[in-house]
Amino acid sequence: MSTPEATGAPIHIESQAQFDELVADHDVVLVDYHAEWCGPCKMLEPTVEELAAETDAVVLKVDIDEHQDLARDAGVRSVPTLEFYKNGESQDRVIGVQDKDDLLNVIEELSA
Repeated sequence: MSTPEATGAPIHIESQAQFDELVADHDVVLVDYHAEWCGPCKMLEPTVEELAAETDAVVLKVDIDEHQDLARDAGVRSVPTLEFYKNGESQDRVIGVQDKDDLLNVIEELSA
């Protein structure tokens, strides 16, 4: 079974196994740890969707209420938390609403 390349839309994570596979299978991955009740997460959502559509990064969305183990294992203490992976390794993490250009710069640096 082949894993789809960047879909142009964020991928909503359903399991630890899916998360691990996607992080391992793609060069640059942006993980958006979020919650439905989180106002700043909702403010950041359009930016995350644009990054998924406009970059080669694979964007994963992890609902911290649905996947408490994933969030805990990642050390997520507040939302939104964005974590950047390159070649399966965590490279950078930012917390809170971010400027799209700042996030693009991180993705571009990791993609270089």
